[in-house]
Amino acid sequence: MATLIDHLIKLTDHRDRDLLELTLSKALIDLMPIQRVIVARVVSEEGIKRWLEVATLDAKGGGKVVDPLRVDFHTLPLLDDNRDRLRALQNRERIEIAWAGEDGPRITYFPLFAETLNDDEGALEIHSASALTEEQLQTLGQVQHVFRNMYHLLAYSDRDALTGLLNRKSLDDTFYSAVLDELGEGPESQSESLKVTVAPGQERRHRVPPNYWLGTISIDNFGLLNDKNGHLIAEEVLLLVARIMNNTFRTYDRLYRLGGEQFAVLMHCPDEALVLAAFERFRANIEKFNFPQVGRVTICAGFTRITPDDSPSTALEHAERAVDYAQHNGRNKVFSHAELVRKGFFGDAVKVGAVDIF
Repeated sequence: MATLIDHLIKLTDHRDRDLLELTLSKALIDLMPIQRVIVARVVSEEGIKRWLEVATLDAKGGGKVVDPLRVDFHTLPLLDDNRDRLRALQNRERIEIAWAGEDGPRITYFPLFAETLNDDEGALEIHSASALTEEQLQTLGQVQHVFRNMYHLLAYSDRDALTGLLNRKSLDDTFYSAVLDELGEGPESQSESLKVTVAPGQERRHRVPPNYWLGTISIDNFGLLNDKNGHLIAEEVLLLVARIMNNTFRTYDRLYRLGGEQFAVLMHCPDEALVLAAFERFRANIEKFNFPQVGRVTICAGFTRITPDDSPSTALEHAERAVDYAQHNGRNKVFSHAELVRKGFFGDAVKVGAVDIF
């Protein structure tokens, strides 16, 4: 049986935040006489917040890990549907519920994070046959403390320093993580070690479902805005654009700053019309916002469906071609790369296998 030190090593081995909740759950199941662990995160859409149980693990071996990109938000329980869990989150304290008598089984809730950073909120739910002892609570606190440290360390390395959005490195990691999961090598299908291994030099070609979309966003005339108003004002515009992104897109959509005035969104969505509607909503929110000392700012956006032969670079190239088209055709517009191809505004090289034919 693995020791506390063994599990702390596993937690600090990770370079992928998406695996930390599962590793935390596995550590607690191994180290304590408990029946079930649930790690629940708070996700929101248009101001409505719901619980997403990202990791569930039972002592008997059952469990699941959920990819936030693939959830159906409207099927998730509202925060008020689990008031005890919500109370632990809001009050930042342990809540213990003895649901079958004082000496019987109980559920104990803990806030997942000591404080809210970058809108990260969640709760840890422990099911046990009796009350947790002080020694067990101490062990839990130690493991959770290391989890929090690693989570924030990885979050810091994944974030853009100015806006707090995810960075390009994080985009590549998430892109490939989704790929590996689709190939049966991701978090839900890993071995006991919970590690994903990619052979040196293995080609990053993959099979992804048709519902992943990548969009890029560029602020119109940002160079002129910077020259006219100065660097500090330009940075404030970038910060406000990032804030509007956070308020417009879903919390489980991945939002990135690629550098300069360029941003990106990775999402899972059933069809092109809904993706277009999401980017149009963001475009309209930017257009109607009054930027201090600047006034009106507009953006162009382009998006593409991720295909089995895409890498992050090729998907970004398709999305950016749609952005370029928007910028050269009036600005303040959103276009689908596929729709532009269908209409014949520009074409892509025909491919046979992995060979381009020009």
